Amino acid sequence: MSLAPRAVLVHRTTEYEELVARHGTHGQAAFFLASRGRDMAEIAERHRRTRRALAEVTSAVPLAWRQARVERADLDRFLFAPEDVVVVVGQDGLVANVAKYLDGQPVIGIDTDPGRNPGVLVRHRPEQAPVLLASVGATATGADELTMVEAVADDTQRLVALNEIYLGTAGHQTARYRLGLEGDGGVVEAQASSGVLVGTGTGATGWLRSVWQERGARLPLPAPSEDRLLWFVREAWPSPATGTSLVAGELTASAALTLTVESDRLIAFGDGIETDALELTWGQTVRVGACARRLRLVG
Repeated sequence: MSLAPRAVLVHRTTEYEELVARHGTHGQAAFFLASRGRDMAEIAERHRRTRRALAEVTSAVPLAWRQARVERADLDRFLFAPEDVVVVVGQDGLVANVAKYLDGQPVIGIDTDPGRNPGVLVRHRPEQAPVLLASVGATATGADELTMVEAVADDTQRLVALNEIYLGTAGHQTARYRLGLEGDGGVVEAQASSGVLVGTGTGATGWLRSVWQERGARLPLPAPSEDRLLWFVREAWPSPATGTSLVAGELTASAALTLTVESDRLIAFGDGIETDALELTWGQTVRVGACARRLRLVG
């Protein structure tokens, strides 16, 4: 006997809730903002829109389905099941936050603030939720398969991200390592830089694009579903011991970038979440490339 689908509503604490939690009451939070030339009304209105959207999506879940809610801060402690339909209610970045914890479950992105959010990943409005949930529950089709990137260390630590993976220091110190490309004749270069960024086509709308644009790169940006990644070394430093010849490139589905640590401590984190990072020490090697898993985003 198969279980009924479970709708997992993913959301995040609003700016309004964070301010009230910090200052105790609405009035104290409003006074704090006013002292800095800001108005509480706009933040409160965005909070109300978010809560209305969450309520509307909740009421759209079919009666026969089960339901669960998870806040962004609790994602690493939530157990997703194969029969889940994940409904992200919020911003584009929230889809990236949840992607690393999924394995084939369909994701519906609901935009709570149209016009303020780009809407690249949260593609739908709250009023569309009933049709979307019914469609996904009936067919489990109609989803785009978005490429993801993964980093695997030689001690089996593994990190998966939807947009990009950054490898470097936790602060602003120089990262020292040896960089190479698999299948490139064993060419390896010692480098000192601000870190290495490896991104997907979905990430090409964010951090990866800003580096690509600043660099004036001739490599075309990948599409979100394309099995191709771009990588950039940030601010490589030339010296008698470190080079700058391997600073950018692309990785096809079977290719990978390898990095061997030559610092006391480097980290690798995905999609801007430094609190969930791989810890890498001197002599460790990490391999970065396209992930076999895909994010199934309902179009």
